[in-house]
Amino acid sequence: MADELTPETPEESEEPIKQRKNGLYPGVSDELAENMKSGWADTELRDLEPIAQAAETAARRAALSARFPGERLVIPAGNLKTRSNDTEYAFRASVEYAYLTGNQTEDGVLVLEPKGEGHDATIYLLPRSDRENGEFWLSGQGELWVGRRHSLTEAAKLYGLPASDVRELTAALREATGPVRVVRGHDAGIEAALTDKVTAERDEELRVFLSEARLVKDDFEIGELQKAVDSTVRGFEDVVRVLDKAQATSERYIEGTFFLRARVEGNDVGYGTIAAAGPHACTLHWVRNDGPVRAGDLLLLDAGVETHTYYTADVTRTLPVDGRFTDIQRKIYDAVYDAQEAGIAAVQPGAKYRDFHDAAQRVLAERLVEWGLVEGPVERVLELGLQRRWTLHGTGHMLGMDVHDCAAARVESYVDGTLEPGVVLTVEPGLYFQADDLTVPEEYRGIGVRIEDDILVTTDGNRNLSAALPRRSDEVETWMASLTA
Repeated sequence: MADELTPETPEESEEPIKQRKNGLYPGVSDELAENMKSGWADTELRDLEPIAQAAETAARRAALSARFPGERLVIPAGNLKTRSNDTEYAFRASVEYAYLTGNQTEDGVLVLEPKGEGHDATIYLLPRSDRENGEFWLSGQGELWVGRRHSLTEAAKLYGLPASDVRELTAALREATGPVRVVRGHDAGIEAALTDKVTAERDEELRVFLSEARLVKDDFEIGELQKAVDSTVRGFEDVVRVLDKAQATSERYIEGTFFLRARVEGNDVGYGTIAAAGPHACTLHWVRNDGPVRAGDLLLLDAGVETHTYYTADVTRTLPVDGRFTDIQRKIYDAVYDAQEAGIAAVQPGAKYRDFHDAAQRVLAERLVEWGLVEGPVERVLELGLQRRWTLHGTGHMLGMDVHDCAAARVESYVDGTLEPGVVLTVEPGLYFQADDLTVPEEYRGIGVRIEDDILVTTDGNRNLSAALPRRSDEVETWMASLTA
């Protein structure tokens, strides 16, 4: 049986509170320090209920425990990262940690300690700011600077598992014996404490398992993804309503407009918004968003709201800035629409994951041959991948807490796998005719079109989570007109 972690006392792990080199107050008088220790109301929250996904996170931990019996498992949230000098980037906990706990605070660590045939799980967190040593008002991460943290008692109620002081953990891990695995890349201090106890191969097995565990979404996750999509639909509506202001400024007006919706209704955007107007639409991940928005051009908007539980939508629409497609724009758009229709139809339980990609690529290859842009027959084009000059990317990916979810899964479980109910993926074919592509007629150049929807595999087919956003070219025009009337 593996040994239990033996924590040090909190006092042994405390570090002096750092002061700014050029702060206006050089020190703290004894009188002020004593004054700041007292006179504060009791703010402990005693009527907390477990978080909405507590039952799901417990089931996920149970599955993890069953996969790695007799081994200590360490899953860190990660630490703050410096943006500039003494300011940090907004923190986002590691997906593996958030998936297993529902907690999103920096420096947290989930430890599954072997016990009998299973594990005892403990969440290690920073406790409330210390009023005795002044951390709550002197530290840049203290309560009066960045806000109140939950007490360990509160955290235990919220997350449904014992909570301990994370400042005790590193020393305890150094002394621990027995087999151990850690999710790497998030907490250098935790990894250093385990450096002589872990191997890259064994740790990768843990990461792969947690990635594959997310391939099939539970009901809570599907509900969160639908929330993300619904907010994203409203974000797209917001953008259409301000296209006149974007024309007077730049793509950044579009980015900012969508971001407002994401922050009001969710946690953030799920990834950098792509607000690509005109020839920028031919750059797959155009996130500079500093170009002009002109009537007569297309706007390719690829954006998604992330919920407060980290689930993100990933939706793309290509819209005529002035509300009407030109003939050549409609021709290219309709080809992409037909390809997406074929791709969505191929999303079925029991189908191969690759089927939707192959179906969409076939339609695009057929159009490229029909238009005389590439020499047929279509089978030759597909075999040699010649359509990729203009289609560029794969037709979709898994979706969840990461916009490209489950990326560490084994190839045989993902790309070479079989679809089953609960899988959520994107279907997003595109055609991109670069402005400097001399192999196509001039009228094609600078036009980029992508249409992307979030598709749930059901027991009898699929459900388009983003169906509320029109896709067909005539419906897009009608929808845009209704929003700008």
